[in-house]
Amino acid sequence: MQRSLFRRVVRRSPCFRPFHSSYSRRSFPANAGDEHAAFGNYSVILPDEPFVWGVSHIKPRHVPPHISRPLYAQKYRLEQESEDIDIQESYEGDGRIQLRTEEEMKLRGSARLASKVREYAKGLVRPGVTTNSIDEAIHRFILAHNAYPSPMLYAGFPRSCCTSVNNVVSHGIPDDRPLEDGDILNIDVTVYLNGYHGDTSQTFLVGEVDEPGRTLVAVTNAALEAGIGVCSPGRPFRDIGRAIHELIQRTPGYSVCTTFAGHGIGKVFHRPPWIYHTLNEEPGTMLPGHCFTIEPCIVQGSNPRVWIFPDGWTASTENCARSAQAEHMVLITESGAEVLTRA
Repeated sequence: MQRSLFRRVVRRSPCFRPFHSSYSRRSFPANAGDEHAAFGNYSVILPDEPFVWGVSHIKPRHVPPHISRPLYAQKYRLEQESEDIDIQESYEGDGRIQLRTEEEMKLRGSARLASKVREYAKGLVRPGVTTNSIDEAIHRFILAHNAYPSPMLYAGFPRSCCTSVNNVVSHGIPDDRPLEDGDILNIDVTVYLNGYHGDTSQTFLVGEVDEPGRTLVAVTNAALEAGIGVCSPGRPFRDIGRAIHELIQRTPGYSVCTTFAGHGIGKVFHRPPWIYHTLNEEPGTMLPGHCFTIEPCIVQGSNPRVWIFPDGWTASTENCARSAQAEHMVLITESGAEVLTRA
């Protein structure tokens, strides 16, 4: 959920054209012989008309005063124009935690809860359910565990999780569109518990998904595991991007979105080290105590570029191809690496 890593200007794409709001969800036509023909059959998510700019019209859900909130949520004021707010959390040091201490215990606790929320969310996904109702249920579930939903009010984001359907790559805002049989849905959850964030996501199948959609999700999960597989103390962070790049090179028909990256996590939601999922020359070496997310977005076809909806958050593929994402938190230990958000 790195707001700084994508442009906030809405760009016209080949599929972005005037239409009546009642037809804002439509089947994506695939012409034989075109690259798009391999994308499958699904509904394209587009912004409703008339456009509403920003998210100040969406009221965040209530959080009881006894729930501890991150600093950005404490400082946020509803009367401010949310799209003009850019929260920069302060951080220092190299992001490493002290292993075998209360700090590690709290970090593991937030990761365990995030995993629990993700698995709870999985059970909510079915045709006819709205992402808004999923968000509401997730919100209540997180509060019931005395935690705060980290996305809410982060740079003005109005909901408690991100729900990205079909061609939406990331940062989809839960809404009242019923999920359709054949959709794919990424649910990205982050919790703030005992002063630490836990972050994870998965792309779920809604009903009977076509073969291209199922394969996309499988390739995405394989890309995440490829990145995790090279994590160990002493390895350069850039090896993660190389491992994912090499897997996608061996799997024709897909590309990796370069707009979003993984990140260090702990007391701060987003901080270095930055984890890029493509070939890169990012400096730095994994050391015991580093904790970060790996969260590749894999896109159908050869165009991984995105454009942003008028809400300032929702990022769609430029050509309306489907995208999937999967995310885990990885802790580097003295002898290897441990995934903290496994179910």
